[in-house]
Amino acid sequence: EKVMANPDLELQGAIVARLKARAALTAIVAQRIYDRPPTSAPFPYVEYGESQVIRDDVGCLKSNLIYVTIHVWSQYSGGFKELKEIIHEVIEALDEAPLVLPSHRLISITRQDTRHFKDPDEVTTHGVVEFVARVETPA
Repeated sequence: EKVMANPDLELQGAIVARLKARAALTAIVAQRIYDRPPTSAPFPYVEYGESQVIRDDVGCLKSNLIYVTIHVWSQYSGGFKELKEIIHEVIEALDEAPLVLPSHRLISITRQDTRHFKDPDEVTTHGVVEFVARVETPA
């Protein structure tokens, strides 16, 4: 019996590694790509947010749809410019990316939608990008 890691955790690891390896993204956020951002984290940064795993077998193959939310935070004084640049790089890095997982197989990952918010503090902008991944569990 092979030990299978959690597909959600494997996907998270692959996504974070992919983001941290993208030079055009780290040029803006450095390595500030967090699961739980430190309270004193300087802006801007990327946060790996919520995920939802839905069992969605295909034929006799065990398969999950994993919905992943990536948050982007900026305090750039000129409005949405920096936020949108970071979001663009996140999407370029992940949309239809050929991610390799340690023990599961990524079938696809695609962007679902993107939202931009102005926080009530009138300084912070917040972006939300949602992806859906189909991950297969090898027999």
